[in-house]
Amino acid sequence: MEECAMELTPEQVKQFDRDGFLLFPNLFSEEEVGILRQETDRVSQIRSEMVVREGETEAVKIMFRLHETDGETASPAFRAAAHTPRILRAAQQCLHDDDVYMHHSKLNMKAAIEGSAWMWHQDFHAWHLDGIAEPNMATMTVVLTEATPLNGCMYVLPGSHKEGRSDPRRDESTAYKLWVAKTPDMKEYMKKYPEPVPIVGGAGTAALFHCNLLHASGHNLSAEDRWQIFFCFNQCKNRPADVENPRPDYVRSRNWTPLTIAADDGIVTAGRELTA
Repeated sequence: MEECAMELTPEQVKQFDRDGFLLFPNLFSEEEVGILRQETDRVSQIRSEMVVREGETEAVKIMFRLHETDGETASPAFRAAAHTPRILRAAQQCLHDDDVYMHHSKLNMKAAIEGSAWMWHQDFHAWHLDGIAEPNMATMTVVLTEATPLNGCMYVLPGSHKEGRSDPRRDESTAYKLWVAKTPDMKEYMKKYPEPVPIVGGAGTAALFHCNLLHASGHNLSAEDRWQIFFCFNQCKNRPADVENPRPDYVRSRNWTPLTIAADDGIVTAGRELTA
């Protein structure tokens, strides 16, 4: 694959500002997805606090910190993905800032039958508690397996990022504790904004969404696992202030170095090196 200087159009940036998200069908190739899936298999075998498990079979629910060069869950292929122009340049444009860093990366794994739901929530509430002042953050997510309503695909509520930060409640019903929208509030939001949009598509489909956009996903009722990577970007000038009892580095990065765009074939190159 040749190096790509991906640039969003002005219309796409306006659409992101208006709706709070953009959808990119087939952003990554079958070969690239295959490499990332192999890395997912490898990292999911690691026993670490960065690999959260649930259910009778201790199926993996979420894995953190795949984008760094060091640490138990570090992955050259996922790091390469984060630096491709298809991901990083799009994040820079929608944040209107070329100096961005990775607040964290995570891979959600919804195991067949057992994979639990993520209730309606905004990412920024937790990040504000991390010490981040402004909601000038965005996440690029890539599905590594086909995403469908049956297997618990993500849904977004268009335009809901304009609501600002909601007053959430703490949900502890799953293996990963989360701040979620209160039910009465969520009912009002769903009357106010357009119908929720499912993020569906084949493996390699991606979406970029604002940190205050309300989103959720259902239980995986299918016989197949569903995997999805999330790269969460923040402006360097918006880095977190000091807080008492900060969360671990794998969810609240201390690496605020601006990210640089790399060659667009980085995933394939990393895959070759992993099998050499």
